[in-house]
Amino acid sequence: MEGNFQYVNPEFFWLFLLLPLLIVWYWFKRNNQIASFKISTIEGFKTKKNWLGKLRPLLFLVRLLALSALIVAMARPRLVDESTQTKTTSGIDIIMAMDLSASMLARDLKPNRLEALKATAAEFIRNRPNDRIGLVEYAGESYTRTPLTTDKELLLKSLKEVEYNTIIEGGTAIGSGLATAVNRLKDSEAVSKVIILLTDGDNNTGVIDPKIASELAVEFGIKVYTIGIGTKGMALSPIAIRPDGSFQYGNVPVEINEELMKDIARKTGGKYFRATDNRELDEIYEEIDQLEKTEIEEFRYTHYEEKFRPWALFGFGLLAFEFLMRIAFFRGFI
Repeated sequence: MEGNFQYVNPEFFWLFLLLPLLIVWYWFKRNNQIASFKISTIEGFKTKKNWLGKLRPLLFLVRLLALSALIVAMARPRLVDESTQTKTTSGIDIIMAMDLSASMLARDLKPNRLEALKATAAEFIRNRPNDRIGLVEYAGESYTRTPLTTDKELLLKSLKEVEYNTIIEGGTAIGSGLATAVNRLKDSEAVSKVIILLTDGDNNTGVIDPKIASELAVEFGIKVYTIGIGTKGMALSPIAIRPDGSFQYGNVPVEINEELMKDIARKTGGKYFRATDNRELDEIYEEIDQLEKTEIEEFRYTHYEEKFRPWALFGFGLLAFEFLMRIAFFRGFI
């Protein structure tokens, strides 16, 4: 809940322009406010200074303060507290299936395909606070890195730790990666179930045919968005491992089975994308983010706390004080 101060009728502040006119009027009329009479001499009167006479101008100041307070009261100040409550009306469960084959270290995206994917995927996750998201990794085999969760901090930490390693069997088993993702979503009760399947190559290993995996996705009502990542033509990619364990790089052709990826997306009601650089990869995830929006119902509550009453009471109190002082001590009116 957050509060802010506002004036319902701020146009009344224009009345403050009258105060300088009242001051000018008082200045010219100040000598006519006390009854006077003329005599030839005051030699026969003993006089002493009257302190009430010196205080008389303060009555006008009190009246100005009273008018100022009443103007503020008429502007109707109030404190506004607003609170919102959101209700997710249809949830979306999303599995991000990422290719972790050695070719994902190719440098046609900066600094390489894998790091570019991680940065884009992290932003995608942050933009979807109301959905459950999970991570699946695959190369020659596949496994679930993070099951479906709404804990975005856990998910981002897990994504940050994703890296190429030699523990997973080499190759690109697109069918296995897709099947693992389907297995994670098949029992979901979410209104919408989505897989984002990313690869930079062709299905060249694994025991599950990608077409069979896509049919499983159709059976369980899962939509698959497929992304082919890599420039068109040649890319600087790992071609060998040196004795010290580092990769030796060389230009190799980028071979993505786009027909397969398009077929998976078409069968499941998804869409195929091609990312040849970092900008296109960002735009693809932004488009998927727009295509798969979670419906959220927002309730807004507003509480008003009126603040004009103290100003009105203060203003009328000053007028009453000025009136009583004038008739009790100064015996005069303006």
